[in-house]
Amino acid sequence: MPPRMTRNTLWAEPTISVRAVWKRYSPASRAAGASGVDALRGASLEITDPGFYGVMGRSGSGKSTLLHLLAGLDRPDGGELLVCREPIHEMTDAELVLYRRRTVGIIFQQFNLLPTLDALANTILPGVLDGQPRQQLEARGHALLDELGLSNRAHHRPEALSGGEQQRVAIARALLLSPTVILADEPTGNLDSTSAGALWKLLEETAARHRVIVLMVTHEATAAAHCRRTFVLEDGRVAGDFESHGLNPTELAHRASEFARTT
Repeated sequence: MPPRMTRNTLWAEPTISVRAVWKRYSPASRAAGASGVDALRGASLEITDPGFYGVMGRSGSGKSTLLHLLAGLDRPDGGELLVCREPIHEMTDAELVLYRRRTVGIIFQQFNLLPTLDALANTILPGVLDGQPRQQLEARGHALLDELGLSNRAHHRPEALSGGEQQRVAIARALLLSPTVILADEPTGNLDSTSAGALWKLLEETAARHRVIVLMVTHEATAAAHCRRTFVLEDGRVAGDFESHGLNPTELAHRASEFARTT
């Protein structure tokens, strides 16, 4: 395993606690009768151990909103969000910047790699912004790319990489500063089925190897089958959760739909 980067705070055991969280989005129009949308309506979930976890739900169920709140990219209107027992719902904007840089790693559906930088430079960018020593960053970046099977692609720009390779660079970037939690928002949405299957397995292995929580939003039962546990969102609430690893996609989809019907 690549050496852990030095951080300003002691590394804590990864935990996520979402307690009765509400999030309302105001209407785009102020026209008479326009009303806001409650994306989350008292959502609650607890994760107390490292591992690969999934969040499933229909479009509009609140999946991406939940992930954005946990990433500190938006703020809840009610309830509590604790990551590694730190109340991120109470953090200032400046504290949230450091939180996103040092505590959580984020993997987006769009790879969000800078086209003018090669794979290594994209990987170490968060550390450069954090003021970490360049030599230490490059050593860790090379080690992560090697771990992810990209040792011979370190100096290739995104345009020379396949979709799967670009997403693995994004994973290396997310791991650079040794986060305790990695949040993945539909990370295989732009990949073919073969690359997607390899990435789900890679995220599962990453959670185990680095002892972090990987929380993935997905609408695919095939993806959730790689997860240790899956949470089902329905109408802005967590309808239930179940052990999902090892279930075939048909069984998993059936279990998820059963929870959704009971809300």
